[in-house]
Amino acid sequence: MRVGYYSPLPPERSGIADYSALLLPELERRVEIVLARHGRTKPQRDTDLAVYHVGNDPVAHGWIVEALRRRPGVVVLHEFVLHHLVAGLTVGRRDAAGYLDAMERDSGVVGRMLAHGVLDNRLPPLWETRPEDFPLAGEILDLAREHGLIVHSRHVEERARAAGFDGRIWRIAHPAWRPPAVAPAGIEGEPLVGCLGHLNPSKRIPQLLEAFVRLRERFPAARLLLVGSTAARFDLDGWLARFDLTGDPALVREPYVEETRLWSLMQACDVCVSLRAPTMGETSGSVIRALSLGRPLVVSDIGWFAELPDDVAVKVPVGEGEVDALVDALARLARGGESSAAKEYVERAHDVGRVAEQFAAAFEEAAGGEAVRDAVLSDVARAASEVGIPADSPELTEVGRRLREAGVGE
Repeated sequence: MRVGYYSPLPPERSGIADYSALLLPELERRVEIVLARHGRTKPQRDTDLAVYHVGNDPVAHGWIVEALRRRPGVVVLHEFVLHHLVAGLTVGRRDAAGYLDAMERDSGVVGRMLAHGVLDNRLPPLWETRPEDFPLAGEILDLAREHGLIVHSRHVEERARAAGFDGRIWRIAHPAWRPPAVAPAGIEGEPLVGCLGHLNPSKRIPQLLEAFVRLRERFPAARLLLVGSTAARFDLDGWLARFDLTGDPALVREPYVEETRLWSLMQACDVCVSLRAPTMGETSGSVIRALSLGRPLVVSDIGWFAELPDDVAVKVPVGEGEVDALVDALARLARGGESSAAKEYVERAHDVGRVAEQFAAAFEEAAGGEAVRDAVLSDVARAASEVGIPADSPELTEVGRRLREAGVGE
């Protein structure tokens, strides 16, 4: 089977590019992959199936959506809320009518009226203030209906079903990296609390800063490590000033870093924090990396993060009581050491080889695997009948066991 594969790839600075770079070597051992060149929207010839990775960044995924429109296929939906993507493909290209139609499709006449308010500069952009209320995923779900949808969480699966998607859904875990042999970065702190990844308003940075200031009352030698690029409209400097952390040596700031440096910094952390609210339905590569290193982890009790086992992540509520719970969690994990449960969980549930097997099985099913299995089982049943093997015999039970081992039948 030849699979056309549409995704951001390195050197693009994209979590999904990193994701595909991890998955592709294992996937190519199982199916023939034909990589789509960035920006190429013309359907690939001589492929049995096309697979499209869709995220919320119009720069990284706009061309992929255009290709999907020309030839529908399996969609790997990395997050459910696609408002930024749709706004970039409509408003960003001066297609006001397209944005109005998308908002009306999502939320009826009220949605269309709100979109008019945005376009007339009477309302702030909804993709900045309320994207979670208007996910704008309808077109992508429609284009995936015939071949199916791959998601990484129950949260996104349930939201897709609630939105009316009635096609096949395969829920496949986010693959995990195998940690490289790198030494921890030479950053001291007792404890060293790390927040690594793109910094934007949904990462709850103000709440983390407030919790860190309070944590220092119990642990005067604590340090906070913030790593990653800052969203254009997120005033990180303003928040640091508000909590008197500007120029404070207890705050260590590094911008976007390359892969090896990222692992080294994460390895140095005593606790990793990955908060999120509102959630766009995303999974987190930073969380997967932290778990694979066995780092003690604090997350928000929301979306995919809430689905993590309790023994690998401490979950704090969003809203009332959030900062208190975060301070207590950080203090409790400050000297907890490495988490063997986290490593075991990642090896069991997120192994990249296992994930690749599930992807390949989904591709085969989407490309007609059900028909192939039915034909094979029919041939086996006919052959068993011809040689006189009865339905309740141990011989047929053994045949069934062998078929299951081969992944052919239930």
